[in-house]
Amino acid sequence: MKIAILSDIHGNCFALKSVLDAVEKNGIETLIIAGDFIGYYFWPVKVFNLLKDYDPIVVRGNHDKMLKKAKEDTVYLEKICKKYGNGLKIALDQLGDERIEWLSNLPDLVEYETQDGKILICHGSPWDGDEYVYPDSDDDSLNRYAQLDTKWIIQGHTHYSMHIKIGDITLINPGSVGQPRDKKLGAHWALLDTNLNKVDFYCEQYNIKTVIKESRERHSEIPYLANILEKQ
Repeated sequence: MKIAILSDIHGNCFALKSVLDAVEKNGIETLIIAGDFIGYYFWPVKVFNLLKDYDPIVVRGNHDKMLKKAKEDTVYLEKICKKYGNGLKIALDQLGDERIEWLSNLPDLVEYETQDGKILICHGSPWDGDEYVYPDSDDDSLNRYAQLDTKWIIQGHTHYSMHIKIGDITLINPGSVGQPRDKKLGAHWALLDTNLNKVDFYCEQYNIKTVIKESRERHSEIPYLANILEKQ
């Protein structure tokens, strides 16, 4: 079974389109999305429209989780917008109640059974959706994965690609579709072949200058939104 693994789209429809084009070209029908559909960038409706013909296996990311509180607490929303830009506010304004409820109530942890073994899907870690786990995290952080009853673990959140073997378990982070932070230009995703127990990582090219330009025009006071894409 071939599974496309995506994470951290963050409202970047241009990056997502390039990944889905590659997914379609490879004839992959199963999608896993490890959270953070929205936040940072500005096209949440287009993200949903691009995904409407798919039935992805999904979990909630930390930015998705922010939606409900931001909807109810304007002070919190203002704080988030000052830190991350208006991506969350745009999602609240444009997505509509049904989609907001869907995102807000996504599970934090999903087990997906394949003929070749179980996949555990989360955003940060199986223990904490906001936890950052990197390839160079300390031994205690990584070794605890070996105790889990699964063959593969898929997570996101760090925006860094990762592929580590811990005991009999394979830990996979596909990197970020919409805002990678590892200085590799493009939209990142991974392909898991469960039959071969093989993981391949891909980086699709797209018109990133459009996102950089829009970020600068909307948020000159938050240079990070554009700079992180230029530094790739």
